[in-house]
Amino acid sequence: MFETLTKAPGDKILALMGEYAADPRPTKIDLGVGVYKDEAGVTPILSSVKKAEERILAQGKTKTYLGIAGNKGFGAAVLDLVLGDTLDRSRVRIAQAPGGTGSLWVLMQLVNRARPGATIWVSDPTWPNHNPIALGAGLTVKTYPYFDTETRGVRFEQMLATLDGLGKDDVVLLHGCCHNPTGANLTNAQWDQVAASLAKTGALPFIDLAYLGFGDGLAADAYGTLKVIASVPEALIAFSGSKNFGLYRERIGAAILIARDAAQADIAQSQLLNIIRGSYSQPPDHGAEIIRTILEDAELRAEWEVELEAMRNRMIRLREKLSEAIRTKSNSADFDFIAAHRGMFSLLGLENAVVEHLKAANGVYMIGDSRINVAGIPEDRVDDLADALLAAIK
Repeated sequence: MFETLTKAPGDKILALMGEYAADPRPTKIDLGVGVYKDEAGVTPILSSVKKAEERILAQGKTKTYLGIAGNKGFGAAVLDLVLGDTLDRSRVRIAQAPGGTGSLWVLMQLVNRARPGATIWVSDPTWPNHNPIALGAGLTVKTYPYFDTETRGVRFEQMLATLDGLGKDDVVLLHGCCHNPTGANLTNAQWDQVAASLAKTGALPFIDLAYLGFGDGLAADAYGTLKVIASVPEALIAFSGSKNFGLYRERIGAAILIARDAAQADIAQSQLLNIIRGSYSQPPDHGAEIIRTILEDAELRAEWEVELEAMRNRMIRLREKLSEAIRTKSNSADFDFIAAHRGMFSLLGLENAVVEHLKAANGVYMIGDSRINVAGIPEDRVDDLADALLAAIK
């Protein structure tokens, strides 16, 4: 059987993690893997999460199955967090999934059931896992213009022109906030135009909401999602709790669908649950119960929001410090875009040879396309990083 197989390509991020771990230099800097790190270089367990886990352990009475849709209290709490009271809930359905990745997977499978081989448009560039998930679901992948390698901003006119040319059988994958890998995001006015375009063409918006609260705050980061879903009759949202709750290894996400009416929502949900049943059967509970416990308790929610703000503000501070250090040392504004970007990532626009040089000469690890995780910058090493970057691009 297996003699017909050839070796699959390795994951570049996981390979980089292995290289970093094997590097003995004490001055090495990990800007590669996409997890939040605190001042000590640790991905922390939030205090609100610890308190929720203590309650869960003390109050738990059973380990029986959840059901295909998952933890119902979690689902209701996530809908309140993501949608608020902006939408008629009779049109909305939700199912828990293993991480944001699992949410993307089940929703793309649903799209293919509704429109076999449908075209899904993704930003250029996009998160590397979007394409294989879409292709694995049987969809056709095309790209819309997004990142301007000269300005390090969004090629919005070209993006909008592409979206304006789509039709009702097209699907548009949008990063709800904190674009991965670029860090360049749409303004509210641009989101307004995107929503108007989708309403006009009938293309289906599919929003990847992996970093809610990591950019400009919970309310500000939700603007684009809420604007789009208020403008169209149907939409899909893949939510992740990995980053904003620090629950990476718990793999907790949610697949949200919005239909034209309650009857269509029920039909779509039945297909979604059928997909889940035929794959992972039903989701694990621990991460979902943590989020439910936090969001349903006023004190824990307030504590979580304070912790989320601290993570967000630290990343902004690191952005500002790095761009300021580079500007001071080079007398150039070429890297000011780092401070303007939001979320964990920025795409520096360095050639691969420069990325490899930084790794070999300075122990600075980043993805080959020069995406950096700003949360991985040691705050006391900002000047060192600025010096290494400037020396490498001379």
